[in-house]
Amino acid sequence: MSSSPALAAPAVTAPVRANLFAAAVIFGLFVLAAIVSAERKDVRGFDEVAHASYVASIQQTGKAWPAFDTLRMLDPQTFRFTEKANYLDHPPIFYALLAALGPVLEDHPHALRTHRLIDVMLTALGLAVLFGLGLTAGFSRYEFCALAVPLACVPILPLLAGAINNDDLAFLGGAIATLGVWQLAATDRGGWLALALAGVIVAAWAKLTGFLLAGGMVGAVIAYLMWRRRWRWSWTIAAGLAFLIAAAPYAVFLVQYGSPAPDTPAQIAMIENNARVVGVADLPRKSFPVYLGYFALVFIVDWMPIGSRDIFNYAMLIVPVAALVCALAGVALSLRRLWHRQETVLDVVVIAGALSLFVTLVLHVHHAYADHLATGWLEEAYPRYYLPLVAIVPLAELSLLAAIESPRWRHALLGFLIAGPIAFHLLGAPLG
Repeated sequence: MSSSPALAAPAVTAPVRANLFAAAVIFGLFVLAAIVSAERKDVRGFDEVAHASYVASIQQTGKAWPAFDTLRMLDPQTFRFTEKANYLDHPPIFYALLAALGPVLEDHPHALRTHRLIDVMLTALGLAVLFGLGLTAGFSRYEFCALAVPLACVPILPLLAGAINNDDLAFLGGAIATLGVWQLAATDRGGWLALALAGVIVAAWAKLTGFLLAGGMVGAVIAYLMWRRRWRWSWTIAAGLAFLIAAAPYAVFLVQYGSPAPDTPAQIAMIENNARVVGVADLPRKSFPVYLGYFALVFIVDWMPIGSRDIFNYAMLIVPVAALVCALAGVALSLRRLWHRQETVLDVVVIAGALSLFVTLVLHVHHAYADHLATGWLEEAYPRYYLPLVAIVPLAELSLLAAIESPRWRHALLGFLIAGPIAFHLLGAPLG
């Protein structure tokens, strides 16, 4: 990979045809896994009943922007509405899209399959966009695989793809934004800025964390271009307008509910009830340092999908932990290159993405700790919230790789980056 100080994409070092073949094979295996999950997954996982109920409510009422207090839950067996309130507090745009594209869900459990396949398509498109980034970035065959394999082997990604879930649309938006900022930093072309801003809008209209992640990364790249005097001020109005459009659903929520991220009564009641059921509601609250350690531990453990786990599965968590350590080292090296004005496109995107991930994580922990203090509830460390910028991790690992000159150590790191996710996906992430 190029380590030249110029802000051009790394030089092409492998035949495009070889990378295209690898991309096709990896992509095909992912889509197959997602379709199998869509056919077999229990509807009660990953809040799918709540998401499906949101879609069904829009279909039943014809209201594209329903009030949260009017939403009800479907029975997971009969798909008939119950009196139980829906606890979701996301913008309705994703759900209105599925309501328009898919068949009626109320009273039709079999219609779930079609809606799930729409989600498979959204997630697969996001993965294809990220593969497109790798194919155009000039990576060697093994560097491309070090990007593509970890993305395709994210344990929860095919399971979410095979479920009705707004994380799928947020993933697509984040992927579009990542490709856009990469090419923007490489070419200074306004068309790529437009693509990045479109990605922000898509991710934001899916969920608030999508807005924070994609918007934060694109905003950081814009700030970098201004700093390096590469920003065209004619772009400013378009960028500002795009961010306003992305934030529009949350401005509406602010007017409707007094908060851009309203805690609905059903959501509060669910958290309080869950805290009582698991026996933590009346326990002493954890101090923030203790809670932070617990949050980090659960975040790592939940990188495995829901399923039975044994000591071997837990031991395999060393793989994603080691990968994260490599990524953090890559971020540090990218910051060092930036400090010495030797940054490449890879460094710019890695730093911008890492900054956005960090800020979002801080806000996530703050919100989760507030819920813990109020209710005792502890289970809010969900890694899937960060899928819109999941590509930043393997890109940061490639930043580390770029700093290694020894062929032996480069080959060893490449072997781990490619084989590690496969081993964890097969051996450490039970699906049963």
